[in-house]
Amino acid sequence: MFIDFLRILGDKFTKFTQKWMPDSFVIVIILSVVTFILALIWGDTSLMGSIKAWGDGFWFLLEFAMQMCLIMMTGYIFAVSPPVRRIMDRVSAIPNPDKPYQAVLLMALFSMILAWLNWGLSLIGSAMFALFIVKRNPKVDYRLLIAAAYLGLGCTWHSGLSGSATLIVATPDNFLIKSNILENVIPTTETIFSLFNLILTLIITVVISLLMAGMHPKPENTFILKQELLEQLKLYEAVEKPKGKLTPSEWLNWWPGFNLIFSCIGIIWLVNYFFIEKGGLTLNTVNFIFLIIGLLLHYSPRSFLKACEEAGKTVWGVIIQFPFYAGIFGLFKFTALATFFTELFVTICSSKSFLLIIYWYAGGLNYLIPSGGSEWAVTAPYLIPASKQLGIELWKTVITYAWGDMLTDMIQPFWAIAMLAVAKLEFKEIMGWLLVVFVVYFFITSIAFWILTFI
Repeated sequence: MFIDFLRILGDKFTKFTQKWMPDSFVIVIILSVVTFILALIWGDTSLMGSIKAWGDGFWFLLEFAMQMCLIMMTGYIFAVSPPVRRIMDRVSAIPNPDKPYQAVLLMALFSMILAWLNWGLSLIGSAMFALFIVKRNPKVDYRLLIAAAYLGLGCTWHSGLSGSATLIVATPDNFLIKSNILENVIPTTETIFSLFNLILTLIITVVISLLMAGMHPKPENTFILKQELLEQLKLYEAVEKPKGKLTPSEWLNWWPGFNLIFSCIGIIWLVNYFFIEKGGLTLNTVNFIFLIIGLLLHYSPRSFLKACEEAGKTVWGVIIQFPFYAGIFGLFKFTALATFFTELFVTICSSKSFLLIIYWYAGGLNYLIPSGGSEWAVTAPYLIPASKQLGIELWKTVITYAWGDMLTDMIQPFWAIAMLAVAKLEFKEIMGWLLVVFVVYFFITSIAFWILTFI
């Protein structure tokens, strides 16, 4: 009864979002205007000063934007490689076709584990794996399966190896250090690989996966994918090697030696970096790892470039929006606005309530700024100083923000657009399931970050 109520509520919530939430680019324009107004009121600056601050910050995040694009692209390249596709096809045969809840359980685990490794990989890999599963498990509820495929982007990605905030603060000479907001890097051993983060990730993965499997409807209420729609579901068409005698240029395009040589060079560099130089994970090293693996798995330059071409279609939003978020960052950096927000958080929070409040705050703001990296660029200029003033360890602030950023991802349709386009579904058709997950997730994680205050 309660689940049915949440499904109805989810449908209404989705309709509200679809009616009132504009495109993400329009949102960043609106946020920019709001920040301009805030800077004029509390930033101790004039209109010209605000415009100058905005323009001075506009290109400040170019390196970071490129890093975000590469996370999406390398994840895509990895997911569509022939070996990975074959693995997903075989793994999809594990569930018993007569027990559809097993397919949902596997999909949920797959999505959340994959997102922990690389959120770009989960974005495309989970959509692809869902298609493999539904072909082998015709009795599974298709809507619930796609909802499970979206869980990685809503439950685990920012706690994992490609989390924006955690990798930014671990990257030497990042934009926060250049801006004197952060004094030193915060290594991933204190954030991603902290015992708190690993335990919470494990709890969420297990509980949410079991929850999804338990919500599988009875056979008479199951949404079965029709054969004609199943035949329309395609995600990626691999390029075929030309038959017959190849021209010299074709031979070079398909010769696997190029990929193998540079994969080996990359692996040697990584071994030296991690085991000789004792380097740590950063945004650049994560991208380097997946780029090298993708190069190796695609065998030939032509296959690799085909995957790159398709992956490039997924990053246009990041490319065009990040400069505008950088402009907002500039309004905080080059006016007194960051100081005002810092003092505001110090005033309304105590050392006992700060983490829980910023956890909820980050979740609410995420609905307007669906990119975790963009939101961190906007909020870090005042959350980090406030954390210092209240005596909160910075790793706790970073990991709390990371989880808060994920809090509303599962009820935010922004990142589901690509997956739903492939699945031929609308967000409202999976929103009810995700709202149930959101309630459970909110309860568990809020308790976790209340406990973190006393650790």
